[in-house]
Amino acid sequence: MAQTPHILVDADACPVKEEIYKVAYRHEVSVTIVSNSFLRVPDHPLIDREVVSDSFDAADDWIAERAGAHTVVITADILLADRCIKAGASVIGPNGRPFTANSIGAAVATRAIMADLRAGGDAIGGPPPFSKSDRSRFLSALDEVLVRLKRA
Repeated sequence: MAQTPHILVDADACPVKEEIYKVAYRHEVSVTIVSNSFLRVPDHPLIDREVVSDSFDAADDWIAERAGAHTVVITADILLADRCIKAGASVIGPNGRPFTANSIGAAVATRAIMADLRAGGDAIGGPPPFSKSDRSRFLSALDEVLVRLKRA
């Protein structure tokens, strides 16, 4: 029997929680919102909340330990994405861009270069502002991944 997909959300700074709920309800897929502090979540049988300690990487560790082939992880954290991909999970950024085994190496390398530049005192900009097209791309990407996992 096929295993039901499950969505794990790195939720502390996630701008697409409402979109996740919308897609999860439509596909009847459970969601776990993982955060370091209490976050309000809908009172719905498909939605679960996991509040972890505020220690560094506690939410990442909780998510990575539960990631697997039938898991969709929503995160902007490149290092967490890398860990989850290695565990077999599908990973999508809040902007709708998937992290894949083919793209994660370049993303990790770019992250390291940017961290070095910041540490050296270089003034570099952050990511572009979150847009309507990011939200739309996210909805489409999450829907596509869930359809694929349900067929598998």
